[in-house]
Amino acid sequence: MNISAMRLPRWLLVLSVLLFGTAVTLTPDFVFAQDETPVAEEAAPTEATSLAEETPAEEAATLSKADEVGYAIDNFALFICAVLVLFMQAGFAMVEAGFNSAKNTVNILFKNLMDLSIGGLLFWLIGFGLMYPGSYGDVSNGYFAFGGFGIYGEPTGTTSGFSPQVDWFFQAVFAATAATIVSGAVAGRLKFSAYLVYSAVLTGLVYPISGYWKWGSGWLTQFGEQAADGSFAMAFQDFAGSAVVHAVGGFAGLAGALFLGPRLGRFTSDGKSVPIPGHNLTVAALGVFILWVGWYGFNPGSQLAFQSADDINAVVLIAVNTTLAACAGVIVATLCSWVVFKKPDLSMGLNGALGGLVGITACCDCFSNGWSIVVGAVAGILVFSAVLMLDKLKIDDPVGAFPVHGVCGVWGCMAIGILPNSHLDSGATSFGIQFIGTISICAWSFITMSIVFAVLKAIGMLRVSPEEESQGLDIGEHGMHAYEGFVMT
Repeated sequence: MNISAMRLPRWLLVLSVLLFGTAVTLTPDFVFAQDETPVAEEAAPTEATSLAEETPAEEAATLSKADEVGYAIDNFALFICAVLVLFMQAGFAMVEAGFNSAKNTVNILFKNLMDLSIGGLLFWLIGFGLMYPGSYGDVSNGYFAFGGFGIYGEPTGTTSGFSPQVDWFFQAVFAATAATIVSGAVAGRLKFSAYLVYSAVLTGLVYPISGYWKWGSGWLTQFGEQAADGSFAMAFQDFAGSAVVHAVGGFAGLAGALFLGPRLGRFTSDGKSVPIPGHNLTVAALGVFILWVGWYGFNPGSQLAFQSADDINAVVLIAVNTTLAACAGVIVATLCSWVVFKKPDLSMGLNGALGGLVGITACCDCFSNGWSIVVGAVAGILVFSAVLMLDKLKIDDPVGAFPVHGVCGVWGCMAIGILPNSHLDSGATSFGIQFIGTISICAWSFITMSIVFAVLKAIGMLRVSPEEESQGLDIGEHGMHAYEGFVMT
């Protein structure tokens, strides 16, 4: 390759200069909101405005060795869980690549890489301050607030709560997960530059704002009577993000698929469906197993406490419920495909596993083992039905991102308002509250991302040309093959 002959796009040069300028500006000479003493708000581990609690240096010095060990256990456990969630990026990349044509593999892998890279930088710059403004100071607006740039503080020898650094790390990989869900739904026809714009908007603005509504102690946690300490009796429940993470990505993917239209040849002129098989089910299956393992960082890690016997009992209950729901999703989705197609369909079984995992994510902490199986089984039915529904509506979602993450994300949150569980028993939520929270988050994602995709389409930046699509995005967008020497289809 002749490096001297290369010409960088003007928009990329401008973006690079802006990012460099921002990094230079955000130095210690700049006064951050987190330079002030944060105002900590007491909350349950899954509802905290921040994971860290500030402790004066003189108090930290008097804490016992047991407290130091507890601090180390909590922070190291959360770090390992964050690494597991980060590893899910590899799972998403394998699933999406395997379920799509070989000629688009490089493009899909690149999109997943950029989701993590763009998402990490933007979530550090503004996303964390939008999602957890209470970590930087007082917050009075339950719909939108901005605490400050960067991470709200630095470890100061405290042996209580969580380091702000591990706090950010755990939340940042969740943001990257929400973004990468869309990659599969728009595969094979979306311009790479358009995807970068989408990814930046979702990880930097859309996800943090709706995440604040629930996990940052925003308006979705403010139902029922208010106590003297400012807490509320009832709240929308979404333990690890069936709606906050997965439905946000799923409904953004649906918006992208609608504005893009189907891939060439996906439907005939008279509307008949023409399946485009994935090129490597081995890779897709590997991706599902990686995601399944990563989910043990996603769900058990959201307990956010690992020291006491009660905490560990909760963690292992969450892990078992997660496992059972996924197993039930596989079995039911496979049986559905066997009955309808007369043969068991591996792709349906794989998506059934993911649907069960997404469905139980909101409620893995509040259901018994038996009811978790029910949640997973229903998710398996919903995945299968939603895939067929999209086919009837002529909506092209190559990997089933919306059925898995959108539909099952909605189901996971609504199951809390329908089936017997500890949140309903304690009066912490209701069917109405679950409905309001679920619809609000899904609508926010779908409407905002529809605007983004509509603008990109209007300026001619959304979809590749028919020639590039037929040739494959690996060559048209990147000038390289994933499988050099092989004929791509």
